[in-house]
Amino acid sequence: MIRFTDVIKTYDNGTEALKGISFSIEDGEFVFLVGPSGSGKSTIIKLLTGEIIPNDGRIMANGFSLSNIGEWQIPYMRRTIGTIFQDFRLIGKKTVYDNLSLAMRAVDAAPREVKNRIPYVLELVGLENKMNRYPDELSGGEQQRVAIARALVNNPATIVADEPTGNLDPGRSLEIMTLLERINALGTTVLVVTHEKELVNRLGKRIIMIDEGKVVSDGLGSYEV
Repeated sequence: MIRFTDVIKTYDNGTEALKGISFSIEDGEFVFLVGPSGSGKSTIIKLLTGEIIPNDGRIMANGFSLSNIGEWQIPYMRRTIGTIFQDFRLIGKKTVYDNLSLAMRAVDAAPREVKNRIPYVLELVGLENKMNRYPDELSGGEQQRVAIARALVNNPATIVADEPTGNLDPGRSLEIMTLLERINALGTTVLVVTHEKELVNRLGKRIIMIDEGKVVSDGLGSYEV
């Protein structure tokens, strides 16, 4: 579960990014987080990954209190949240297998677990035949699938996707969203930050809309700008 309760975040330069927002995401939900640029979406992602802490309010994520989390707890918390970025962030000089292996070794996974888990995850994202390819040998859509596989490889409870289709054409974007739906159907909580109104409306999921640091709507419906 993810829960924000009266969360306030003001940056050192005086920017009031979040002004007392509250929302909850239950285990197994698929939720879109939308809103105009500068509305506070990126701040929510940074708070969820422990990159920053709030000035006030309470944040719970997968059993961890992010409002007062100890530094030693952050690596354990991050194992429960897989993050997908718009720019893929793959290591170009490493193969697909090695990109995923690095993510598993970072959390001290056993060699046998690495060997067994990576083929399973690559099959899940439809890249079982690309294991020994390098990122520049893949299309943009395939690179994003590798990024999704990397987010999944440590079996997180939650996937947070920050503009995961921002660099893809509409057809590839739909493929990525359909893949995230499949992952959600397996029990993983999925939170997607996006500007893509047509995709959001097509999937018909819960939508949390942020504007000027506040939640302005929350529920099923359409994303109107």
